[in-house]
This record gives sequence, structure tokens and C-alpha cells, in this order.
Amino acid sequence: MDYAATGQEALSRIAEASDLETLEALRVEFLGKQGSISGLLKTLGKLDPEERKVEGPKIHSLRENVSDALTSRKDVLETAVLNARLAAETIDLSLPAPEAPRGTVHPISQVMDEIAEIFADLGFSVATGPEIEDDWHNFTALNMPESHPARAMHDTFYFPDRDAKNREMLLRTHTSPVQMRTMLAQGAPLRIIAPGRVYRSDSDATHTPMFHQVEGLVIDKDVHLGHLKWTLETFLKAFFEREDIVLRLRPSYFPFTEPSVEADIGFTLIDGKRVIGGDPSKGEGGWMEVLGSGMVNRRVIEFAGLDPDEWQGFAFGIGIDRLAMLKYGMDDLRAFFDGDVRWLSHYGFSALDVPTLSGGVGTPA
Repeated sequence: MDYAATGQEALSRIAEASDLETLEALRVEFLGKQGSISGLLKTLGKLDPEERKVEGPKIHSLRENVSDALTSRKDVLETAVLNARLAAETIDLSLPAPEAPRGTVHPISQVMDEIAEIFADLGFSVATGPEIEDDWHNFTALNMPESHPARAMHDTFYFPDRDAKNREMLLRTHTSPVQMRTMLAQGAPLRIIAPGRVYRSDSDATHTPMFHQVEGLVIDKDVHLGHLKWTLETFLKAFFEREDIVLRLRPSYFPFTEPSVEADIGFTLIDGKRVIGGDPSKGEGGWMEVLGSGMVNRRVIEFAGLDPDEWQGFAFGIGIDRLAMLKYGMDDLRAFFDGDVRWLSHYGFSALDVPTLSGGVGTPA
């Protein structure tokens, strides 16, 4: 048999194959189970040993040449198909982008912006501090004695090692340390808010180990409780965007303020649901605690290096997550941190909904 002529014919037909389907048909014709070259390989078993030595290498060489030619031609044809597809699938970048799912601003971020906008209009600046704090700034400087329950391990996340100054380190339990750091750095007078993440060992439907808080601080001369009440009322009316907000102050206790007060706001019941606003004393409804506050304790002012006979002030702490729940009707704090796209799509805000006092601070997406 003229193997050279057979191989030449096969290589010529392979080179002329114009598409992958034709090439696959040639592969089956030559190298398939019933293919012509596969049939030649089967005849080797019927030859005597001397004939196999002569014919075997010729047939195997023919098979290898045809197989290499098929592979090479397949690469050429696949490249041509890909190039044709790339040439056809063009995108006109001058056209508007197609409609696609958009991300949203998390309610916590939105409420932080709302709070900052309101207090900026009242002359407050935003201060920040480290989330990893030392025991002195987080507790001692805020007049919390060694025996105070807040220092207990079951409430506070302590680090196992001390810092270079041999101080106990912890995840801050409130943003109040920012007050002390700012007073030490800037002195008085002072008017700041300090929003940020805080950490406590607690978890249920209304508590999480990490949550968000904003601390407010005013240090000036001749500051009294009336200034605190007016500030809180003005903030709450702007935040909830209602003029019928009624504020009630109740005596309380915090180590870093004296006197200390809890602030409650009135709500009314509409179809069995609590709605912020209205005076509970004039109809059905009740009071809801929203924040803690008070006049800055003299010892805290002394720790900041200021004279408490000259400088006074007030402070307040607000749970940002709780405010978001009250304003936007959310009933489970844990959903804030689940990352559920459906929840974020429902409660999230457009990136263009920047809070302003003139346009409103609570416009949903």
C-alpha cells in the first residue's frame, strides 16, 4: 500500500476543511473506530513478525501525521471563530449604560449623615477616635471606678496583652473616650459630636456585639441643663421631621455626668402601631426612651485639664441603630448586619439622597 499517497490525500483534505464540523467529520473518517487509518492498525495483527517490523512504523507515522494535522487545523479554525465573534460582539461606549441593579446606602450610614447634617447646622463639628482604646480613656477619665459594672469582662472585650505603657487595652464600649481625647487636644470651648462603632458583649433582637453610637459634647462657660434640653428637642424635631415631638427628661445616673437624665419622646398609637410624635398626656400613647444625657461631671472636666469652676458642659449619647429602627420602621437590629440584599434593597438609600436641612434628611430611595 502506498502510505505516502494516502497520507498526502488526508493532509490535503484536512488543510482544505473550512469549518470545525467538516474537520470533525474527517477525524472520524480517518481516526475513528471505523476510520481508514484505524483499520490499517488493525491489520498489523494478521501480519507475520517480519512484515510487522516493516509495516508498523509506516502506519504509526501516518497516524501521527494525520493527528498532528487535525490538531493544527482545529487551532486555526477555533481562532478564526473567536476572532469573528469578537468582531461581531461590539459595545458602543458612547451609549448610556444599560439598566443594572444598583447598590444602596446602608440605613446606618444614612442616619449618620442625617445626624451630622443636623448638628452641623447647630455649630457642632465631627470628632473621631480609635476603636481600640486604653482603659484610662474608656473608663478612668470618665469617672468610672474600678468596681463599676461596665468594666466587667462580661460587658467589655478586653485584649489579653497590655500596651507599651502597661495599660489594659479593649474595644471601646462607647464613643465617650473621644470627648476626653478632644478636650485634651483642643481645650475649651468645644462643641462636637463623635459618631462611630462601639462594642459590648451582648446579642439579641435589639442588641448586637458591635453597634453604632454618636456622642455629643458641649463645653463652654455658663452652660446649664436648659441648653441641653433645647439642643435635644431641636435635634429630635429635625431628625424625625416633625414639630410635635414632645421631650421628657427623667433623672438617671451616669458616672460621667451629674446631674444625669434619660430623654424620652412621646408616641401615639395608630392602628396598634407606635408612631413617633404627639403628647401622651393628651391621648392614647406613651413614652419611649431614646438617649442618655446630663451635665458633664466636674471630675471629667478636671481629668481633661480644665477648671470646672470656669468651664461647664453637657453630653449625650444616642444609639444610631435604635434611631434608624424608630424612624424607618425596622423591628430587628440583627438584620442591619446580615448583608441580605433584599433587606438592603428595601431599606437602603440612593447614593444621591444626600441629607440636607433644606431638602429634608430622611428621603428614602
